Amino acid sequence: MNHYYVYYRVADNDHETETQVRAMQARLACRSGITGRLLKRRDDPHTWMEIYDNVADSKHFELHLARAVSEFDVDMFLACDACRSVECFTGDEAAHAMPSCTTD
Repeated sequence: MNHYYVYYRVADNDHETETQVRAMQARLACRSGITGRLLKRRDDPHTWMEIYDNVADSKHFELHLARAVSEFDVDMFLACDACRSVECFTGDEAAHAMPSCTTD
C-alpha cells in the first residue's frame, strides 16, 4: 500500500481556507474511495499536511487528487511562493504492527 503526505504553507490559517481544503478532500474521497486527514503543524499553524493512507492504485489516486485540487483552486490559498509538496511512502502498516502490551 502507498501513503501520501502533502504539505504546504497557507497564506491564512482561517475558516475559509480550511473549508475549501476539506471540501476538496470530501470530493476526492467520493471519487477515489480514499479519505484524507488534515493536520496543522503544532509550532506553525500556517503549515498544513494532508495524509492519505492505504492507496492501492497510485495512478488513479494521483489523477483524482490533481483534479480535485484544480477544481477547488486550492493553490490560491497557498502562501506567496509556496507549493504543494507531495511525498509517497510504501509499506503495509498492518504487517508491521507492534504487538499489544500485556500486563502480568
